[in-house]
Amino acid sequence: MEKIMIIEDDLKIAVYLGGYITKYGYQVVIAEEFEKLMDIFRKEQPDLILLDINLPSYDGYYWCRQIRKESICPVIFISARTGEMDQVMALENGGDDFITKPFHPDIVMAKIRSQLRRAYGAYASKHEERVLIQDGLQLFPERLELWFGSNVATLTKKETDIIESLMDRFPRVAGREDLLVKLWDDQAYVDENTLNVNITRVRKKLQELGIENAVETVRGAGYRLKVTWNKGQA
Repeated sequence: MEKIMIIEDDLKIAVYLGGYITKYGYQVVIAEEFEKLMDIFRKEQPDLILLDINLPSYDGYYWCRQIRKESICPVIFISARTGEMDQVMALENGGDDFITKPFHPDIVMAKIRSQLRRAYGAYASKHEERVLIQDGLQLFPERLELWFGSNVATLTKKETDIIESLMDRFPRVAGREDLLVKLWDDQAYVDENTLNVNITRVRKKLQELGIENAVETVRGAGYRLKVTWNKGQA
């Protein structure tokens, strides 16, 4: 059963939409804590998102950009804004489609089905899934999953990018500057501490899979992947 996440600050509209979508056999999650949207997104892992533009604190464009850092799930904007530039902005910020308010629920359902077919169903791209393998470690970039033996870890988009870079460069060093460019090429300046935080998260994910000291720091250069079995790991 596909899961649809609704991000809409008008609760009446969200509940109305949710009830209508549920009748067609979809699971619905209505986000109400807007300051915790990414936490809700990571927990629920929806198959598609309906996203309003006018939201508290940050607008829908901002949240779509944050989602795109971690997922390629379809995002349909639903907004009372009718200007052409609003629709352009929605697409430029990572959206897949745009519906203007007031809307007919059948139109919403048709667009939901269409986007789900394109992303996962009959119209989905049939390209062969990528997998990177190194010493028993298997990375599935499109799934955001890392496998080691029988264990599986779910990754964020940035964790996936870091591990992919480390595996691509193995046994060479992945330079800090190269990692910064790959992960944050849309930003003029990023505090290197942000990279350190993400490297720490990657090390933790690898440790959870039973791989100790998996990412070696090469002083003045960057990081290198080291894959060794933890004692007793099956």
